[in-house]
Amino acid sequence: MGPRILITGATGFIGARVAATAASAKEPTHVRLLVRRPEDLPGELSSPGTETVRGDLRDPESLRRACAGTDVLIHCASAVGGDEELARAVNDEGTRALVDAAAAAGVTRIVSLSTASVHGRGPFRAAAPGTLPLAPGSATSRTRAAGDRHVMDAGGTVLRPHLVYGTGDRQLIPGLVRLLAALPGPLDGGTSLHSLIDVDSLAGALLGAALSPATEPGPYYVQHPDPVPVGELLAAGEELLGRRTGRTRGPAVDVTTARALFAGVPFALHHLDMLATDHWFADDRPWRELGRDPGPGFTAGFADHVPWYRGLLERS
Repeated sequence: MGPRILITGATGFIGARVAATAASAKEPTHVRLLVRRPEDLPGELSSPGTETVRGDLRDPESLRRACAGTDVLIHCASAVGGDEELARAVNDEGTRALVDAAAAAGVTRIVSLSTASVHGRGPFRAAAPGTLPLAPGSATSRTRAAGDRHVMDAGGTVLRPHLVYGTGDRQLIPGLVRLLAALPGPLDGGTSLHSLIDVDSLAGALLGAALSPATEPGPYYVQHPDPVPVGELLAAGEELLGRRTGRTRGPAVDVTTARALFAGVPFALHHLDMLATDHWFADDRPWRELGRDPGPGFTAGFADHVPWYRGLLERS
C-alpha cells in the first residue's frame, strides 16, 4: 500500500480532480477526503477505496482528527470572493491550523494549491519563481498569500497556477463569455500572453508534487510551457458565445473602447485589464522533475472540454 493521502477541497473544481486522480492512481494509495458536506461530493468519489471525513478549516479539532494517521497532505480548499473575515478565517487561520495539525500527526509532505494572483497585476513576462514580490490586490489573494507562508514555513510546497480551465470550471471561461456577450462585437485584446493549464494537468502536478522524491519546498508556478496569446483565449470564448446565441457579431472592439463601455462596472474592468496585460509565468520543474505531463496546448486541450462548457452555458 502506498502513502496515506489527505486531500482538502474535494468538492471544488480543482480538488475534485485531484481526488479522482489520486483514487485512480496505479500505485495503491489510501485516500482520505476532508469535506464540510460529504453529500456534495461528486458521485465518482464515493467509492470503497476513498474515505470521507467531515471537517472544517475553521474547526481545529476536526483538522486534528482528519490528519491523524496520514502521510501526505494536499490542501486545495479555499474561500474565494466573499468578505475578508471569511477569507482570513479559512485561507489564513484555517491553513495555519491545518498545517499545525499535519505537523503534529507526523505528515511528511505538505502540498498546497495557491494562485499566481498573490503577485497582483502584471505585466509578468516569463517570470520565474523567486523573482516577483507579493502584491495581492484582493482579500482572497492577501489571505491566500498568508496561507502560503504557513505552508512554506513548515517546509511545504506551494503550486501557483494563473488561469485554470476545463470540465467543472464555472468561473474562468463562463466569466469570459459573459464579458464578451456584453460587447457589441469580438474583443481585440491586443498581444498579451497568458499562462493557462488544464485542470487535469494541474491535478496531476499536485499529486506529483505530493509523491515525488524530487519535489522541493517553496513555490512553483504550474502552467503549460507555452503561453497562450490573448487572441487564442478570446477566440475560444467567442466560439462558445456564438454557439450559445447564434447572433451575428458587430466589428471588433478594442480595449480602449471596451473600457469606456464598461465604465462603472468594476468586475468587468478588472477582467478586461487582466486580459490586456501579460501574465506569463515560466517554471518547467513540475514537468521536468515530477514525472508529469503538461498535456496539449490550449487550443487542443480546450476542445476536449467544449461539450461540458456548452452544456453549462445552455443551462445558465
